[in-house]
Amino acid sequence: MAEPPATPSREVLAPAPLIEGAQSPERLTESLLRPTLGTAGRGWWVLLGLSGGGTALFLAAITVTLVQGIGAWGNNIPVAWAFGIIDFVWWIGFGHAGTLISAILLLFQQKWRASVNRFAEAMTLFAVVQAGLFPLLHLGRPWVAYWLIPYPSTMRIWPQFKSSLPWDVVAITTYLTVSVLFWFLGLLPDLATARDRATTPRKQFWYGLLSLGWTGSARHWHHWRTAYLLLAGLATPLVLSVHTIVSFDFAIAQVPGWHSTIFPPYFVAGAIFSGLALVLTLLLPTRGPLGLGHVITERHVDILCKLLLATGMMVSYGYLQENFFAWYSGDEKEMAAAAFKRSGTWAGLFWFQMFANVVLPHVFWFPRMRRNLAVVWLVSLAVDAGMWVERFTIIVPSLSRDFLPGSWHTYSPTWVDLSLLGGSMCFFGFLFLLFLKFVPPVSISEVKELHHELTAEKGA
Repeated sequence: MAEPPATPSREVLAPAPLIEGAQSPERLTESLLRPTLGTAGRGWWVLLGLSGGGTALFLAAITVTLVQGIGAWGNNIPVAWAFGIIDFVWWIGFGHAGTLISAILLLFQQKWRASVNRFAEAMTLFAVVQAGLFPLLHLGRPWVAYWLIPYPSTMRIWPQFKSSLPWDVVAITTYLTVSVLFWFLGLLPDLATARDRATTPRKQFWYGLLSLGWTGSARHWHHWRTAYLLLAGLATPLVLSVHTIVSFDFAIAQVPGWHSTIFPPYFVAGAIFSGLALVLTLLLPTRGPLGLGHVITERHVDILCKLLLATGMMVSYGYLQENFFAWYSGDEKEMAAAAFKRSGTWAGLFWFQMFANVVLPHVFWFPRMRRNLAVVWLVSLAVDAGMWVERFTIIVPSLSRDFLPGSWHTYSPTWVDLSLLGGSMCFFGFLFLLFLKFVPPVSISEVKELHHELTAEKGA
């Protein structure tokens, strides 16, 4: 008689837990507050010093730009847009994963988001801050940036509403405002917890001031949940609107390689793709030193990898359609622009973009790769770089080879361009390090609620 097939082990069938270890709510709260109320380690101070030095270089590059003008950059005619707009689109894209994880998944009642939403929300705010700086600098005269705001001025000068650039101002300021409100509202219960457990008068004062008198009463919780859901519903359409409007900067322009209807969904998918990659890039190196491995588990990493794979395939479809439209149009200029990306001056960057954004994410089809944190971190880092290169290959090659061969010109960045790019990364890191120290990096109230639900399910 044949033996029955072996039953798969429980380790294979059971998914990794969202919260590891059996802890009481009190111990769980202490572990999540330890990074905020504890003493900063030497590594944190070293990283803060390095990022602070890079921020000083960033300020120096901004000063040179303001004193000398845009001529300090490598921009020329016809490449009037270069690093300034590339960096802007790159940074604004990073903020979309924060809204996806925080707002959209909240509306869909995805409980796993509780451990990573605070990271994503902070990343959104700091990325939007970086993004907002580059259009201001690119104006040449940032002190008159208010001219882009539609208001009844004495001279009756209004922005050109047919241009997408004034709409960028509206979209970004709206997105930043809603993101700040959503982030701060989610912080209120945790700030009150930090206030109650702080051991120094200074911390008690500041956390008490920022918690706005939160007492945890039923009335407070009722209003908090209502406002949290309303802001989540308001933030959700912004995921589509913000980067769609950013894509109009290119899609409505009569430039070879830009004038395409694929750009709005293509840009939105690319923004979420790059944002998920940055979440993994920041999450993996910090969960261990902060002692958060029991709430940011392998299951969270596994889910984020699957989302990265899914959005990566959307981006790959956008690449395919972009080249298909150029060929199907029969327009010689469009076909020449697409061919120049593949084999022209910057062909190496194009093929790196294809490798990083199209090929590499497919390693996440294999569970073993999703469990290998080193592989996950390296792939996410490559995607971060690949998405910056994607913006470069969209902007620079198309502008350098426009309709008039007599005006063709190559492009190379100056030290100011490179300093603004590297300095903005350091400024982002500086803000993120301050966030890790002074704000609970994981939502304590939501994790405790999830812990209670998981405990009740096990008991049942």
